[in-house]
Amino acid sequence: MRVANAKPNTSKAPDRRSIGEGGNALIKIKAKNKLKNINAMSEKRTLKGGEFLIKDVDYNSIFIPEEFNEEQKMIAQTCRDFTQSRVLPNVEQLEKHDYELMTKLLKEAGEMGLLGISIPEEYEGFGQNFVTSMLAVEEMGKGFSFAVTYSAHTGIGTLPILYFGNEEQKRKYLPKLATGEYIGAYALTEPQAGSDANAGSTKATLSEDGKYWILNGSKMWITNAGIADLFIVYAKIDDDPNLSAFIVERNTPGFKVGEEEEKMGIKGSSTCQIFFDNAKVPVENLLGERNKGFKIALYILNLGRIKLAGATVGAAKATIDASVQYATERKQFGTHIANFGAIKYKLAEMVIRTFANESLTYRASQNIEDEIAALIAEGMERDRAYIEAIRQFAIEASIAKVYGSEALDYVVDEGVQIHGGMGYSAEMMVERAYRDSRINRIFEGTNEINRLVIVGELLKRGLKGELDLMKPALAVADELMQIPDFGTGSESYFEKKHKLVKNFKKAILLVAGAALKKFGDKFQDEQEVIMNLADMLMYTYATESTLLRVEKLAQMYDEQRLQVYKDILDVLAYDNAWRIWKLGVDAVNAFAKGDEQQALLMGMKRYTKTEPVNVKEARRRIADKLIEDRRYNF
Repeated sequence: MRVANAKPNTSKAPDRRSIGEGGNALIKIKAKNKLKNINAMSEKRTLKGGEFLIKDVDYNSIFIPEEFNEEQKMIAQTCRDFTQSRVLPNVEQLEKHDYELMTKLLKEAGEMGLLGISIPEEYEGFGQNFVTSMLAVEEMGKGFSFAVTYSAHTGIGTLPILYFGNEEQKRKYLPKLATGEYIGAYALTEPQAGSDANAGSTKATLSEDGKYWILNGSKMWITNAGIADLFIVYAKIDDDPNLSAFIVERNTPGFKVGEEEEKMGIKGSSTCQIFFDNAKVPVENLLGERNKGFKIALYILNLGRIKLAGATVGAAKATIDASVQYATERKQFGTHIANFGAIKYKLAEMVIRTFANESLTYRASQNIEDEIAALIAEGMERDRAYIEAIRQFAIEASIAKVYGSEALDYVVDEGVQIHGGMGYSAEMMVERAYRDSRINRIFEGTNEINRLVIVGELLKRGLKGELDLMKPALAVADELMQIPDFGTGSESYFEKKHKLVKNFKKAILLVAGAALKKFGDKFQDEQEVIMNLADMLMYTYATESTLLRVEKLAQMYDEQRLQVYKDILDVLAYDNAWRIWKLGVDAVNAFAKGDEQQALLMGMKRYTKTEPVNVKEARRRIADKLIEDRRYNF
C-alpha cells in the first residue's frame, strides 16, 4: 500500500457519483428526513460516569460497532470514499504545506455535509447523534494530516459555539462552519501555559466606548491557524482568576498569524503561533459568561479526548491493513513473512489492542448519548444536556484518549517493524503513520495529565457523594481477611470472565483505599502511585468493554464464528491480569511495609489470579483470520 506514491490530484471537486454510492448518502438521508434519530435513544441511564468501577454491567446496556444500522453505515461509507478518493491521493502534496489544497478539500467536505454531522439542521448541519459523529471521526481518522485538520475544525473549532454560544452567535457562525465557508481553530495553549492552561497570560480589557474587548498576548501550537477564518480564543479579562472565551475572526484588527511550525509529524496540518496586539474583538463575541472560559475549555477538551480516541481506531485499522497486505506479499527464506510466528504475534497484538480500543470507545460514546437523551427527557435544554453528559463521562473520555493513543502507537511501531527497512522509507504508508501517531499522546492534554484526571475526577466524585466508593472499598478490605471464594468450578466461560473483571475492580479499590489512608491530603503529590492506579483503571475498563462486546456477539454469532473473538478476549484479559498485578504491586511497595504490605500483596495476587491461556495458539488464530481476510475485519 504505497499511498505516498499516488500522484496529487488537485483537479476540481469530483462529481458526487465519482465518490461511490456513499457519496450522496448524507443528501439522500436528509431528503428522506431520517436524520434526527438514527439510533433510538434510551431515556434511562445505565451508569454514571466512573461508576463502572463499583457496579456490575450487563452486556445489553452497551453499544457495540456491530450494531451500526444501514444509515450509519452509509455515512461511514461517504467518509471512507472521500478519504480514499480525495485525501489519500493528495497526502504527499499536503505535507508540502499546500494549504490552498487543504482548504479546497475541507470545502469539498463541507459541500458533502461532512463538516456538519454534529450541527443541528437549523444551522445547516445534519443533526446526527453522538455515536454517529464518532463513526465519522473514525473513518476520517484514516486521512493522516487531513484527519487532524478535519477533527480540529469539526470538534474544538466548532462545538464551543454550538454548546456555549448564544442564538445570535450560532446563527452567524455555525452555518458557515458547517458548509466549510469558514474554517475553525481553537486557541488555548500559550508559551508558558501548556498543561496548566488556566495560567495563561493573554489579557482582555474593555474598550473605553464599551464596544470591544481589547486582546493582548499570544498563543502557540494552534492547529489550523494558517487556514482558519475563526478562532476560539481564551484570555483573562482584567484580573479575573479564570479565563474567558472569545470568538475571534481572522480579519480582526491587531490579530496576526505567525509562521508555520515545522513538525515531526502531521506535516500537512497547519500549526502556527498567533498574536494579539490590541486586537479589537466585538463585545458580542464573548463566548459564554465572563470568567467561565476555563470550564468551557475543560468541557471541550473532554469532548476532544474521546473524539481523538475514535480517530485512533480508524488510523490503527488502516495501519493494520497496510501491514497485513505487506506481510502477505513480502517473501523471505522462501515464504511470505506472514507465515512466521513472530510476525503473527505482532499482527495479532495489533488487532487485540485495536479491538479493545474500539470496544471501549463506542461503549463510552453510547453512554454519553444515553445521558444526553435522559437529560433532555428530564427537561434540560439540548445544548446544556450535551455539556453535562460530556462532563459526566470525563473519566471514560480520558481513559479512551490514553488507551487509544497508546494502542495506536503500538500498532504503528509494529507496522514499521513488519515492513522492515521499507518501513523506514517515506515511500511507505507506515512511515507517515508512525510520525503522525506520536502527537496523540500530547494532544488534548498529555497522557500524564489525563492519567491524573482519571484518578482525580474519580476521587472528587467520591468525596462529593456522586459515587459511593467508600462502601465497596471497605467491603474489599473486609473480604481480604476472609477465606477466598474459589467458586464451584462450574461457572460458564462468561461468568469466569466477569468474575475476573470484578476482581480487577477489587484490586483497584484495595490499593486506592490503602494509599488514601496512608497519604491523606498529600495523596495528590504521589503521582507515581496515581499513574499506577490510572493504568489499573484503564486496563480494567478495556477488559470489561471487550468482555461485554464479545458476550453480546455471542447472542449474534455461532460458536465457530465467535471463537476468534474469544481468543481476543482471552489474550487481553490474561495479559491485563499480569499488567494490573504489576501496577498494583508497584503501588503497594511504594507506601506499605510489614504486615500491611504482605496483606496487600496477597490481595493483589488473589484478585489478579487467572486461568492459564495458550496465548501462542490464540494469537495465531487471530492472525490467521487477519491474513485470510487481508484486512482488519473484526
